Amino acid sequence: MMELLIVLAIIALLVGLLVPALTVVKKMAKETKQKAQFSTIDLALATFKNDYGDYPPSYNWDYDRNASFDYCGAQKLAEALLGWDLMGFHPNSVWSADGLDSADGAGTYDPAHTRDINGDGIPDTFDERKGPYLDLASSDAFRIRSLFFNSGPTLDPDRYVLCDVFSRKRIVMRNQVTGGTVRYNAGTPILYFKANTSSKYLGDPERGSIYRFGDNRELISLRSVEEKPQDIRTHPIFNPPQFSNFYREIMDPKITTSNRMWPYRPDSYILISAGADGLYGTPDDITNFGN
Repeated sequence: MMELLIVLAIIALLVGLLVPALTVVKKMAKETKQKAQFSTIDLALATFKNDYGDYPPSYNWDYDRNASFDYCGAQKLAEALLGWDLMGFHPNSVWSADGLDSADGAGTYDPAHTRDINGDGIPDTFDERKGPYLDLASSDAFRIRSLFFNSGPTLDPDRYVLCDVFSRKRIVMRNQVTGGTVRYNAGTPILYFKANTSSKYLGDPERGSIYRFGDNRELISLRSVEEKPQDIRTHPIFNPPQFSNFYREIMDPKITTSNRMWPYRPDSYILISAGADGLYGTPDDITNFGN
């Protein structure tokens, strides 16, 4: 009897030691997978830049048509790498949520546009596209409306974002062909900010900032489909009115020239995953900058 108790005690001790170790290993595996996803996005963006001369914009505003804040940086990242409708990027895009061109015409993504100059039976809007630059099957792209209760007063709910690898949301979609349902596990949207390379300041709205928190402000303020309306979590990175938490997070501590804040990657872009807790601005965030 005594021997059995000793064996059980040893087993319990080993389990107690093993469970935390497995938790750490699982956490490290997820973080490694997230960094690998960022590396894949980096390669795709490099190819996009090679084709079009620059990285996609992230400003949450349609300057060409003075439109409202309906299309954020995370959505524009998805358009660049997959297309407005996941069928490739159109070079005439003006980065608008409605997918039309600069003259409000159907020269980009409108499926009703049937011009076929070369006579191959495929509308020119498809002939002219490039990409997708990411593998669609593994890109974790989802519409805003699938991830959140509502898209706020302006953010377009039918445009896509790329989600991270931390599967926090269960999504049910209807198969348009069979009529059945398909279930997915979705992470939190990956935030994308393009650097304003003409600026020499960070977090200074009067002079123009290298990175602008507003590029994804509406997205960060949305409520998850799994959260109850009375239990809304606030992202620590969301700290109005000047959003100082965001600028502190992206600041490169090694550079303190002239008492001026300076960000990581001031000549390209930054990516931010909310990490396992699904909250932007906490210690488990994973980024494509820093350590």
